[in-house]
Amino acid sequence: MAKGVIIDSESPKKVIRLSKSCIGRSEKNAVMGVLDREFFGMGAEVKQFEEALSEFFCRPAVCVINGTAALHLALQSCGIGRGDEVLVPSLTYVASFQAISATGAKPVACDVDARTLTLNWQDAEQRLTPNTRAVMPVHYAGGVGELDAIYSFARSNGLRVIEDAAHAFGSTYHGRRIGSFGEVACFSFDGIKNITSGEGGCVVTDDEAVLQRVRDTRLLGVKNDTQKRYADQRSWDFDVTDQGWRYHMSNLMGAIGLVQLQRFSEMAEVRQKLASLYDTCLTGHACIECFAHDYEAVVPHIYVVRIHGLKDRRALRSRLLERGIQTGVHYQPNHLLTCYCDHAITPLVVTDTVSSEMLSLPLHPDLTECDVRYICNQLMSVLD
Repeated sequence: MAKGVIIDSESPKKVIRLSKSCIGRSEKNAVMGVLDREFFGMGAEVKQFEEALSEFFCRPAVCVINGTAALHLALQSCGIGRGDEVLVPSLTYVASFQAISATGAKPVACDVDARTLTLNWQDAEQRLTPNTRAVMPVHYAGGVGELDAIYSFARSNGLRVIEDAAHAFGSTYHGRRIGSFGEVACFSFDGIKNITSGEGGCVVTDDEAVLQRVRDTRLLGVKNDTQKRYADQRSWDFDVTDQGWRYHMSNLMGAIGLVQLQRFSEMAEVRQKLASLYDTCLTGHACIECFAHDYEAVVPHIYVVRIHGLKDRRALRSRLLERGIQTGVHYQPNHLLTCYCDHAITPLVVTDTVSSEMLSLPLHPDLTECDVRYICNQLMSVLD
């Protein structure tokens, strides 16, 4: 039995969800305000949310329909396209790979650091070719790994850096908030992220050329349509010079996101306390490895453990579900998916080793400390 665990043998009266949207009366009232105003598209509420995000990051943010769209538009706006290659860790959600291939570029699967599950830039360096144009570090579970080293590697090789920060809203690195520095950072606001707008995402950067391209391409490439939309109007006489997409955020989403941003500090504190409690309860068990994070700096989106020697994850998950505990898998490596499988790829030693032994435990602001203790005891009971 792990040290520091308080036994709570009482089973929950309902299933403890792996993740969930956490909203209250304020979000519902904000949505009703948009419904009453009867302007659902991109307009004043999106503008207000962007302004609040820009203040949060201390630099400009542009909102889009989801985090995948943010990555896609950021890549496209950085000039990434057909024939180019982008270095990206295989251990990420398929959205990272899909955003790259959507531009016509090729995602090049890279290995991760065994301690943090973030990009191993030294492995990425071995996968450089004359076609490599960018690197996409993925801030797994809210941690960012060796971000300074990644930027140094990118500068040395003339690469753009597009950070997939979908998990890292509110996390800091050397005291600086992720998104407040660096080249381009992309965030997700889907239903289970650190803040949600129902769906949604944003691109954050100081690069005005990238910002303007994102603003235009999210609106089907219609030049300078953003200012019209902010005023609840549309452009009727316009030009299109680039391939665009219908990726703009709606006012309904902007209204939810603005309230969630105002609540962020309280929700972040809950996530950090729960993740720290998991560490306390599980550290010391012979089979369970907790990934080291400083929860003063990291706002965790998910809580993942490695179970050494795990042979049948499906059976383990089934037994935990019988005890009222949902679990997940973050993620199936992309280099094993049919769409991105490359039989000639140099082995991803860490990814191939750890991916089958990983398990995601419930984490969201509506979880209680009692829930966490119950989850830990049941997991260790099943393993023992």
